Amino acid sequence: MYDDIPTLTLPSGRDIPALGIGTWNMGESNAEEAQEVASIRKAVELGMTVVDTAEMYADGRSEEIVGKAIADLRDEVFLVSKVYPFNASATGTIEACERSLKRLGVDHLDLYLLHWRGSHPLEETVAAFEKLKQSGKIRDWGVSNFDTDDMEELFEVENGRNCAVNQVLYNLSRRGVEYDLLPWCQEKGVPLMAYSPIEQGRILNNHELIRIAKAYQATPAQVALAFLLERDGVLAIPKSAKPERVEENRGATDLDISDEDWASLDAAFPPPTRKTSLAML
Repeated sequence: MYDDIPTLTLPSGRDIPALGIGTWNMGESNAEEAQEVASIRKAVELGMTVVDTAEMYADGRSEEIVGKAIADLRDEVFLVSKVYPFNASATGTIEACERSLKRLGVDHLDLYLLHWRGSHPLEETVAAFEKLKQSGKIRDWGVSNFDTDDMEELFEVENGRNCAVNQVLYNLSRRGVEYDLLPWCQEKGVPLMAYSPIEQGRILNNHELIRIAKAYQATPAQVALAFLLERDGVLAIPKSAKPERVEENRGATDLDISDEDWASLDAAFPPPTRKTSLAML
């Protein structure tokens, strides 16, 4: 029914799909729970098996929603969560991970990320991540919202080169990472995980994006996701709380955009010509 989802390889050698599902803002309304659970399950069914959450999202309720969704699907899911920076001390990281595992109802995470940089030294957080790996609580660890200088600093820390992923804001309207961060990560073999890949819907009214989408009998969101799927070492995690929207996202893999239309998108959403600060939402 769909083309295969492209895959990327983590530094540990594990292959994962380049299209998954995010859960930011899930768990905030009991009335939405059944639909959110159904959306996550639909994503897994369609091969979008990377499921991203965080202790921050809805104060842990997002993790609980994910736990309900994957209760009988754990072996099929590549499960990602994140630790708050203020929890990311030598002991706090481990305690936060245990709380996340309990909310998720699982015995390990496939990937555990530092949500953004805080006051705790990177050495402490990395040491805690490595301890969690040794104990089997996590398979891999990574970071989120790290710019190039942050990544360089991380790689100077003992075991810092074990970083598996950097999750950042990246989409057609937020292309600053292409100037130096994405090339740096590609050179080092660290995949970029793109959150808010359709800018929470704000780019979908762009006239050129709509024109190109119509030309391919696609939706603007599918073209925006196809843009990221074209990039080496990039994984997109669009959040959707509606199963039908998840199916729409999955269709992005079927698009074969011409060089001419990619050039038109570059004109509408210009790539960076200089270094800018890392964008965050």
